[in-house]
Amino acid sequence: MSSKSSGGALRLVLGDQLAASLSALRDLDPAADTVLMAEVMEEATYVRHHKQKIALTFAAMRARAEALRAEGVTVRYVSIDDPDNSGSIAGEIGRAIDAVSPARVVRTASGEWRLEALLTAFEQTQRLPFEVREDDRFLCSRADFTQWAEGRKGLTMEWFYRMMRQRTDLLMDGDQPAGGVWNLDHDNRHGPAKGLRPPTNPRTPPSAATKAVLAQVAARFEGHFGSLEAFAWATTPQEAQAEFDWFLDHALPGFGQWQDTMMSGETWMWHAGISTSLHLGLLDPLAVCRAAEGRWRDGRAPLNAVEGFIRQIIGWREFVRGVYWLKMPEYGLRNALEADRALPWFYWSGETDMACVADVVDQVREHAYAHHIQRLMVTGNLAMLLGVAPAEINDWYMVVFADAYEWVELPNTHGMATFADGGIVGSKPYAASGAYINRMSNYCRGCRYDVKGRLQDDACPFNALYWDFLDRHEARLAASGRLLMPYKTLSRMDPEERRRIRAKAEATRQAMGAVPREA
Repeated sequence: MSSKSSGGALRLVLGDQLAASLSALRDLDPAADTVLMAEVMEEATYVRHHKQKIALTFAAMRARAEALRAEGVTVRYVSIDDPDNSGSIAGEIGRAIDAVSPARVVRTASGEWRLEALLTAFEQTQRLPFEVREDDRFLCSRADFTQWAEGRKGLTMEWFYRMMRQRTDLLMDGDQPAGGVWNLDHDNRHGPAKGLRPPTNPRTPPSAATKAVLAQVAARFEGHFGSLEAFAWATTPQEAQAEFDWFLDHALPGFGQWQDTMMSGETWMWHAGISTSLHLGLLDPLAVCRAAEGRWRDGRAPLNAVEGFIRQIIGWREFVRGVYWLKMPEYGLRNALEADRALPWFYWSGETDMACVADVVDQVREHAYAHHIQRLMVTGNLAMLLGVAPAEINDWYMVVFADAYEWVELPNTHGMATFADGGIVGSKPYAASGAYINRMSNYCRGCRYDVKGRLQDDACPFNALYWDFLDRHEARLAASGRLLMPYKTLSRMDPEERRRIRAKAEATRQAMGAVPREA
């Protein structure tokens, strides 16, 4: 640890604020200022994060600290094993104030409501000034999103996305979208074709410095979920750029067509796997979008692939962050479907005969990653159909993924995956039977359950659960135009069949351990 009594500014850099352009560092004076970075137990354990997320964050923080020191910046770095470590960010700011005697503290607003509330409360106990700056690594500020949302009946991502396209000039020909349409999602819903083989993603082997962090995390966080053996995350901007360059060359051309496809034993498919690098600040979101756009304009990637990739970043990523800050903290308390059941243990163990669920759980244990359809239509869909309480499934998502930060996880899980927000993020519940998973994956071919069955002992559990879900929530959901067809099908079922479906679904929930939490 290094520090100095300077009278300059103390500049806080959080673990997910590692961008060279960070607003808190913009006018840094190396001769007078001190940068504070701290690995603290409070942030590593407020949920029991996957070992790989903790290791990734610490390794990337240490690399950033070394880069700052190489630029002549004084860095006060508090490691997790420092005997004087207070265990919290606020505690480390207080210790640094005592040690450095700064004239002021400068920080970039934190990404999570929880931490921002803690820091704000701490700052009110201090006598020196605190300057909190906008996190302008995002392309739409919180104020701009609030202005966009004002007066709207609903927050439709598509309209936000079109505004962002116009604002950034990405995939625009004058004032019109490239290719004449805004959204090419209808071209991007292919299941696995016979003989389909995804490209082999090399990822990033851990450096010597990262290996040291892995050993430390293995010892200190032994009881946390997940394995460290397959750790292959970028921890520096250079590593992140190399991963992205591989995606542009080898996976982007097929990303559109195959982005929703799931295949047993295949983790990365045609996905870039750069969400961790974007969230940490190792990559710039606008720069990666412009690079992808360049591949279309020079004829090396089709428009549907590039549009789909850009939509995930300037559309969905920016949209969910805007919703999060617009609606918190009340948003996290919503439970529109009154879900109250426990999360089945197999979400942690992978011990289930459902091939799709077992594959995804094994994957997140080994890699701390699953792509968006695995998250939405396998684990999220099942939790919603089972009636799992929002707090339990939200906690699971926060734990198991290396890219899970509440600003991005909560709207995706609470809104998109489980409809707990009642329709703020998604216009309907993304409920599906086994037929969807069969169409979009090869999981069902090797599963012991019959994907076409509904009531027999070996019927796919998704099927009775799906029809029971629609039945249980008919009063809430039947009026939705987007669910017109399944509710027409449900209305044609005779009362006895509906009774048998309800009984089968409840037996399934009981067998899985998805029992009411009061029981």
